[in-house]
Amino acid sequence: MTQTTEPAVQAPRTGKKPARIHRAWFVAAVTFVTIIGAAAFRSLPGLLIDPLHEDFGWSRGTIGAAVSINLALYGLTAPFAAALMDRYGIRRVVAVALTVIAAGSGLTVWMTAAWQLLLCWGLLVGLGSGSMALAFAATVTNRWFTERRGLVTGILTAASASGQLIFLPVLSWMVEKHDWRPAAVTVALAALAVVPFVWLLLRDHPADVGLKPYGAKEFVPKPEPVPGAARRAVTVLFKAARTGPFWLLAGTFAICGASTNGLIQTHFVPAAHDHGMPITAAASLLAVIGVFDVVGTIASGWFTDRFDARRLLAVYYALRGVSLLFLPMLLGPSVHPPMLFFIVFYGLDWVATVPPTVALCREHYGDDSAIVFGWVLASHQVGAALVAFAGGVVRDVFGEYDMIWYASGALCAAAALMALVIRRRPATPVPAVA
Repeated sequence: MTQTTEPAVQAPRTGKKPARIHRAWFVAAVTFVTIIGAAAFRSLPGLLIDPLHEDFGWSRGTIGAAVSINLALYGLTAPFAAALMDRYGIRRVVAVALTVIAAGSGLTVWMTAAWQLLLCWGLLVGLGSGSMALAFAATVTNRWFTERRGLVTGILTAASASGQLIFLPVLSWMVEKHDWRPAAVTVALAALAVVPFVWLLLRDHPADVGLKPYGAKEFVPKPEPVPGAARRAVTVLFKAARTGPFWLLAGTFAICGASTNGLIQTHFVPAAHDHGMPITAAASLLAVIGVFDVVGTIASGWFTDRFDARRLLAVYYALRGVSLLFLPMLLGPSVHPPMLFFIVFYGLDWVATVPPTVALCREHYGDDSAIVFGWVLASHQVGAALVAFAGGVVRDVFGEYDMIWYASGALCAAAALMALVIRRRPATPVPAVA
């Protein structure tokens, strides 16, 4: 009779009574707080368009170009970040990403030329935020959970909306009462404040603390670091690109980004301001979208664990498209009941598309699903970038945003049809690590 002395990372705890609350839920909580802290940068671009236009005389198209670079890099960095997390660990990648976000946002207070906006807010914040993208949430979910994945994905996705809810009213008040510069500094400080939580509390894998993933029947050893992160990300892309579901998922998610981050998040505040609504009121409406986004995304995760993800996506995109077609008729100088109904309705649908999209990536691509989702997210942000730029150009040329609302509504209808075309794949067990 011997007593084992193996380290915890090599075997599960067997001599102790299991904890009542699995460590995976604490990791999910830290991830949630981290995404909230990083969400400040997502709240700011729509608030900066008019102040930067007035301060520097830059066209809305120029400012939209900086937002476009930010959004595009947010997506294009995600698959490489997911591979880097496999190579160097989640903690290191996320801590560095938050520091880069803080640097990019903080440096904007000294800018005097448009190229500096493109560099700081476009390049630096874009690269940092890309490493904090939804691929981060997908990686944590895939490693720490084998059950309740849809629910956890919904909760972590909702964290971004929660951050928007927290920061939008504060940042809009700063921009209107003081200047845009204190708001930029606030974003930088918020990103830095989260770094200690990531470094001290986040763990890369359940095996690091001698646990099985939540819901797993067997202990899962921690995989060896995967070398060649960039090569792996590109290899996975080429492999996935030979399959039909990848292009359908990428296409629908591009439209998702175009109709949310690129359109509403970037242009709703200035569009409402064009109709006489105060900036703080318009920003508060975006914050209310964040409230209902939390509810809608968590509910979507719950639905994804129980219903066909393809049909959920079709319903979400169809409803979003209908709501966008009505928006031009609802904008005005004051907040009235039909506008509140739009805000609630749109908020419930804002990123409800994420849990079923992640589930379909996992269903079709297994161990590579986090990286594949990173590339699908890249398409989301490319769509967002195109519409962020196009919206600014439409406003410069036509003096209003109506054309971009209608075009986005039509695109959502196309996305609903694309979602229904995605083929089913017989359910097979998927390893807990990705």
